[in-house]
Amino acid sequence: MRLDKFLKVSRIIKRRSVAKEIADKDRIQINGKTAKSSSSVAVEDELTIQFGNKTLKVRVDNIKDTTKKDEAKDLYTVLEETYKDSDNT
Repeated sequence: MRLDKFLKVSRIIKRRSVAKEIADKDRIQINGKTAKSSSSVAVEDELTIQFGNKTLKVRVDNIKDTTKKDEAKDLYTVLEETYKDSDNT
């Protein structure tokens, strides 16, 4: 499955267009390698996503073409969630 579609279906990112934009700005890695929106995602892959001051690391547990809202959380496991300190004083 394409990276941008997985991010939308899993509801990590709400819109596919936003997922594509983030990926194409080199802010997503699959297994430590920079990924584009068209990159393939497989079960057991580790995704690292940079959102502004937050970095989210997840493991892909399942892949489905569509999900209901309550099923989306079963597609991945959050491995790490870190925040950058925005106070630079």
